[in-house]
Amino acid sequence: MAPPTEHTKPTRSELADLSALADGTLDPSRRVEVEAHISASPELSALYERERRLMAALHQARASDRAPAALRARIEASRPQGRTLARRRIAYAGGLAAALAAVALAVVLALPGGTPGAPSVSDAAALAARGPAQNAPAPDPGHPGTQLRQNVGDVYFPDWTYSFGWRAVGARTDELGGRKAVTVYYQWKNQRIAYTIVAAPALPQPAAQRTWQNGTELRTLAHGGRLIVTWRESGDTCVLSGTGITAAELQKLAAWSVPAESR
Repeated sequence: MAPPTEHTKPTRSELADLSALADGTLDPSRRVEVEAHISASPELSALYERERRLMAALHQARASDRAPAALRARIEASRPQGRTLARRRIAYAGGLAAALAAVALAVVLALPGGTPGAPSVSDAAALAARGPAQNAPAPDPGHPGTQLRQNVGDVYFPDWTYSFGWRAVGARTDELGGRKAVTVYYQWKNQRIAYTIVAAPALPQPAAQRTWQNGTELRTLAHGGRLIVTWRESGDTCVLSGTGITAAELQKLAAWSVPAESR
């Protein structure tokens, strides 16, 4: 980012970096640069603080089990994105943040507990927070170094030990909305992530940042203190989640594919 100029409108690039920093999707290699640039500009600092409060309100609303998935999605969809965000940020940032924060608070306080709704990706990620209840699946001897002896339908859990250093350390099996949900926990040094596969039919797609890697559409969001990357494979829903890990790291794991010579 170039040094800020006094009394000039933020550029689209600056606004995009500001938003990405607030929602945790900024490339970690650029975090120090972007934070320093924002700190040097009172206008950018004020916008960033509003965006940060907005994201906190949205996360609070999503964390409430009392808010149905459809309503949470509508709240998320209310945030201007892309070009719309760049056009409207300066004029409406304060009003938008206040309005959405009020909506989020109303969702948490007004809806009755146990409001019924279809299971969501956030619900699947919440299963991982319960922790492992079974031993980790063993490597598949027929696919050494690439696949574990655990699957949901046609989708097998990867063996990342040799490719990335993440080794399977536990598992659990749950039911989510009548679907089988299997979670395998992976650990690298002191970090732990969870990979949940929910059997078909696929869960509704969340309103989230979308990226494409290796021909797969990935959706990245935060919920309940966990960073989540989700995608669909063979009709099943795959959910990779963790804390203390960047979106780029989770996306890299999610987009990994078995080398052709190992299949």
